[in-house]
Amino acid sequence: SRLAHKCLIYSPEDYQVTLIPEEAEDMWHTYNLLQVGDSLRASTIRKVQTESSTGSVGSSRVRTTLTLCVETIDFDSQACQLRVKGTNIQENQYVKMGAYHTIELELNRKFTLAKKAWDSVVLDRIEQACDPAQKADVAAVVMQEGLANLVLVTPAMTLVRAKVEVTIPRKRKGSCAQHDKALERFYEAVMQGILRHFSFDVVKCVLVASPGFVKDQFISYLFKEAVRQDCKILLENRSKFMVVHSSSGHKYSLKEVLCDPAVTARLSDTKASGEVKALEDFYKMLQQEPDRAFYGLAHVERASEALAVDILMISDKLFRHQDIATRSRYVRLVDNVKENGGNVRIFSSLHVSGEQLNQLSGVAAILRFPIADVSDAEEDSSSDED
Repeated sequence: SRLAHKCLIYSPEDYQVTLIPEEAEDMWHTYNLLQVGDSLRASTIRKVQTESSTGSVGSSRVRTTLTLCVETIDFDSQACQLRVKGTNIQENQYVKMGAYHTIELELNRKFTLAKKAWDSVVLDRIEQACDPAQKADVAAVVMQEGLANLVLVTPAMTLVRAKVEVTIPRKRKGSCAQHDKALERFYEAVMQGILRHFSFDVVKCVLVASPGFVKDQFISYLFKEAVRQDCKILLENRSKFMVVHSSSGHKYSLKEVLCDPAVTARLSDTKASGEVKALEDFYKMLQQEPDRAFYGLAHVERASEALAVDILMISDKLFRHQDIATRSRYVRLVDNVKENGGNVRIFSSLHVSGEQLNQLSGVAAILRFPIADVSDAEEDSSSDED
């Protein structure tokens, strides 16, 4: 299937996915997918020595496709470059079986990743990377009379999910009926677009921007209709809507909207800052109700067994552990919390909140209710990242 311009093929027979990284951010996702022992097939450049009929030796660089058994993974967080070193495991005219090679993954060149086992954390990471809606914290409706663009804003791109166009007749002297009816049809179409294309479980803020009073009239219509139709999803998320000025209803006006200081302040409450807030809530709980705030793998596991975990905070660094049994332990903890109705936040170790969480062994939890003292729980040394 084609998701977010990234090609994803899942084959139960050989357990592999084929992906096309399009942005630097995709390299970070790939880094979190790769593990030692995986099989990686990708295009690469190899220096090859050739000998002519006269006996002279020369060298040339050729592009070929290799399949490596992954041994070393090196990610440059500044340049977002990913290098993978391993041994060749498929016959190739330029590289002998078992020979070492380093592949530097390239943007817009596909690679195929095969694993012996796929766990829930890896599959969630692929889904997140391939679906822009999974990471779009911010939504926007940029509009003017008769035109509206419904947009999702991700850290790397702006995606127009819908464009609404309705012809609005001009007001006539002594009669505004046709104008008002057309405007109402337009507002209704925009409302339906919001319900269809914006996921309020993910979106933290919806910007409604227009020149003049169009934005204010639309917001008034939107929530009057929400009350009339008893549309709970809009009523429950009313606080997420923010009205701002734009020079037009075209997509390019979104740039000026996002530069507005008031918008900048509001957008601090997005995914990255959401992690910061969750960690702040944990520290407050640790001070005020310490028996409802646990950290360290063994303690949090004990709380999970008691079905007490409300919010689990865990660093993505832990899922890169080379020991399979240790990594499986973290995956099992995530699965148990989800199965018992808890929320799981996987923190990025490239974010300041992830660095703070790593100081708490990379895992912490806020509990629904206090449980018996777990101070005797032995912390496993493997909870520290190698």
